Amino acid sequence: MSVAFVKEPNEDQVEALPERELGSEPNFVTPRGLALLDAEIDGNEEKLDLARAAGDKIAMAMINRDLRYFRARRSTAQPVTPQPDSDTVQFGHRVSIGRAKGTVQTFQIVGIDEADPARGLISYLSPLARQLVGKEEGETVRIGPDTARILAIALPEDAPEPSRHG
Repeated sequence: MSVAFVKEPNEDQVEALPERELGSEPNFVTPRGLALLDAEIDGNEEKLDLARAAGDKIAMAMINRDLRYFRARRSTAQPVTPQPDSDTVQFGHRVSIGRAKGTVQTFQIVGIDEADPARGLISYLSPLARQLVGKEEGETVRIGPDTARILAIALPEDAPEPSRHG
């Protein structure tokens, strides 16, 4: 092979990173989820300043990619709060379910970026959330090979107070 076709690495070059997947589903967020997106943007902007000061081009490329993702998610965010007087499970609700062996679990249905199943925060796109939405207390839902009964539906602890018109 001719030397003319060999590209010498340049210390200023950074390999292009693949973009983070934005998805095609609506970007529903809880008020907490919206605040988390804002915090991610602010935190990454601070990291970017530090990376620039250090001249760390690889870190800058990674942080810029994350900033593009979180800014896009923030710009498409659709804040949703559950109706306070609803008897059916909605986006944002905390739902307690009882499983056959007596285990009780509580989940909150949240947006994609806020989901953290280990903390009981499940994406509205998850199979469990899809089973729960639209159901009422006392109804049974299928969870994998088992079933569970909806024991309670509640507003999240951080839900804004309903407005009162007087």
